[in-house]
Amino acid sequence: MSSKNRSFAAGLMGALDETAPQPDAPTRLGIGVLAGRENRMAELAAGAVVARAVEQVDPARCRLWSEHNRDYDKLDEVRCADLIESFKAQGRQEVPAIVRRVRDTPDIDFEIICGARRHWTVSWLRAHNYTDFRFLVEVRDLNDEEAFRIADLENRAREDLSDVERARDYLKALDRYYGGSQKDMAERLEKSTAWLSRYLDLARLPAQLVAAFSDSHDLKIKHVTQLKPLLKPDERAARVLAEAAVIASGGGEAGPLKPQDVIRRLAAAADPPRASRSPKKSGSDDDLVTTSGGAPVLRIVGKKRKEVTLTLLLAGGASRHEAETALHAILDDHWPAASAG
Repeated sequence: MSSKNRSFAAGLMGALDETAPQPDAPTRLGIGVLAGRENRMAELAAGAVVARAVEQVDPARCRLWSEHNRDYDKLDEVRCADLIESFKAQGRQEVPAIVRRVRDTPDIDFEIICGARRHWTVSWLRAHNYTDFRFLVEVRDLNDEEAFRIADLENRAREDLSDVERARDYLKALDRYYGGSQKDMAERLEKSTAWLSRYLDLARLPAQLVAAFSDSHDLKIKHVTQLKPLLKPDERAARVLAEAAVIASGGGEAGPLKPQDVIRRLAAAADPPRASRSPKKSGSDDDLVTTSGGAPVLRIVGKKRKEVTLTLLLAGGASRHEAETALHAILDDHWPAASAG
């Protein structure tokens, strides 16, 4: 088992233990996951706690929780190949899904909180000559907030869920379960308010900006500190979102950009290159044009009434896009739109 999955399993056990019935006389749990498990086994043996209900059920009588963020329709033999082979080899599903009972729908008995891939796999096997397979579930009595926290623990172990998707789940849960209090939500998730704030900032980024990234998985929580400042004040935000639209349409590049290249272009749009006067040499009238990061783009080496002479600084470290932006700025200065025709 990978370290990521071990961490998820330990966290999930902790979250589930919170909602389990407690003994009349509290016991002192050991420190660490293994000690906690040993103490829990001892309590179970002594009858101090009630074992959780685990059942083998018909997957057709289960539905996904409405707040589950797994795109069930995209599951297929490729995405679930590891589970299919594992279930076949073991002859059963070994890790139960987490469900809660449904009492208001005649043909549905359970709602799946964690375990959509397991549910899909068992359903697929039953439809492909493995009719003896049943869906192994652990039945829990959970309210929506508890279900959210358990699902969040599973999400942290999933590589197919992007930071943006997680962030949007947190933003939705903030008002739904925690009355808008970041402090309360962070405490329940056992995370710092700073950690949660970064995710909420990511969720609040404009959709136009997010669309500049060719794959939502490319936009990480670490990028928030670079992107958020670009959206203030409003005039900078307008330039950034306009550039994001150009990037999303494929403009200015031959193929998809790496995340840092996207951010670099957005930052350049927020603060376009400006001409800065450099020291004159032997009476020349040189102007150096640089990027917002200080990289030289081009030099204006001569100006006359009817012409401007430029030198492109190809080794200055600027990108082609930044050079094009600088040229557009010079055209705006020396060739006004009104006389462009």
